[in-house]
Amino acid sequence: MLHHLSFAVADIMRAASFYDAVLAPLGYRRVYVSDNFIGYGTEDGEDKFAVWESPDPVTPPARGFHLAFTAPSREAVDRFHAAAMAHGGADRGAPGLRENYGPHYYAAFASDPDGYHIEAVTKEAV
Repeated sequence: MLHHLSFAVADIMRAASFYDAVLAPLGYRRVYVSDNFIGYGTEDGEDKFAVWESPDPVTPPARGFHLAFTAPSREAVDRFHAAAMAHGGADRGAPGLRENYGPHYYAAFASDPDGYHIEAVTKEAV
């Protein structure tokens, strides 16, 4: 359904450091880069998520909005959360099962340095 999604950020280098670290455990990498834009995905030139530096103040959407990234495993969810905490993110929910979402729904939640709420999730049965 979605082609891509982008977040406006206050500092592209800070955002790049954060998203390089949190997306790597999920198998995503930089696939497009310009002076004020970085796109992430799995194939060169095919970004699915991007950050771009805004000249205007950045205001994340209200409570209720978040972006969930697919993780290949529970270990990847754990590494996503650890990377977020190590790179200026805020804890919004430690890695663990969320059985109210499903019997195998394993996720972690964080906010990035600009305040956007993000999640890594897998439904891998163990």
